[in-house]
Amino acid sequence: MSAIIEGCFLHRILRVVAVVATTLSLAACGQVDLAPHLRPLSKDTMMLLGKKGMDPQSPIFIRVFKEESELEVWKQRADGHFYHFKTYPICNWSGELGPKHRIGDKQAPEGFYTVTRGQMNPDSKYHLAFNLGFPNSYDKVHGRTGEYLMVHGRCKSVGCYAMTDALMEEIYAMARESFLGGNDSFQVHAFPFRMTDDNMRRHANHEAFPFWQTLKEGYDYFEYARQVPNVAVCSKRYVVNVTLKNGDVPRSLDAAASCPQFVRPMPVRFTPKPGEQQALQQIVVPGPKMHNTHAGLDPATRSGLLNAPGRAQSEPRMSLTPQH
Repeated sequence: MSAIIEGCFLHRILRVVAVVATTLSLAACGQVDLAPHLRPLSKDTMMLLGKKGMDPQSPIFIRVFKEESELEVWKQRADGHFYHFKTYPICNWSGELGPKHRIGDKQAPEGFYTVTRGQMNPDSKYHLAFNLGFPNSYDKVHGRTGEYLMVHGRCKSVGCYAMTDALMEEIYAMARESFLGGNDSFQVHAFPFRMTDDNMRRHANHEAFPFWQTLKEGYDYFEYARQVPNVAVCSKRYVVNVTLKNGDVPRSLDAAASCPQFVRPMPVRFTPKPGEQQALQQIVVPGPKMHNTHAGLDPATRSGLLNAPGRAQSEPRMSLTPQH
């Protein structure tokens, strides 16, 4: 039976690759001029998905890391676990480490966000975009304000995470295919940095450290289980890896009200099966990384506690990331 399933999956991948190749061939002949949001995944991308045993329409999960200027795309495989697909360079992001507080602070958000079909924007003036959903219920209960906080193209950012157009097309298409597969949403976890114990100690004196400790719970859960944790908001805080006593996932709690009685299921450590080297391969895409800082402003303004006047200055952070 497993051989039949694998054969059907391979046939599906090859069929999609054939369609992509035909479409690209027609486009090269000038017969097809697809809008960016309709362009199929490239042949190389489809082949990589096949090598990693990933269905193009399976769920995706995205993680963003400010300090490293990186965006990761993960794909769920048939075993229910998420496997790394690619790490993309964030071409530009603005502000400093720490969450967004209000309109005008030019801070890129940090937190746990949900992206639905309606948040996909194929007509963005920044090529292609999807809305992170800021402010979420946690942001709102803490009085945080802002709108149209995106992951988009054009490599320009005032509070967003900006990619190059080519990379944004691939990320957008990966999300689109997941929606076409029947998934209603995907999660984006935006972190200040990779939340290792060493990095947490390095930033222990930062004013946002108490907030980051909660974000680390979500980071650690995914690192341990390779599954996206359930995240709820109550008592004005994130609670990670919880279900209600009847086993239901909490979805619409009052963010300001006291938390109900939760159950915290024991996560199961992810252990890759032998022979999964291809699926576990870490692909890092090369590209520019820049950071718009608020030079000359006091720390409270930079962290978003006050309105940030003036325009951000562009400052290159890193050179090209070597491909592994």
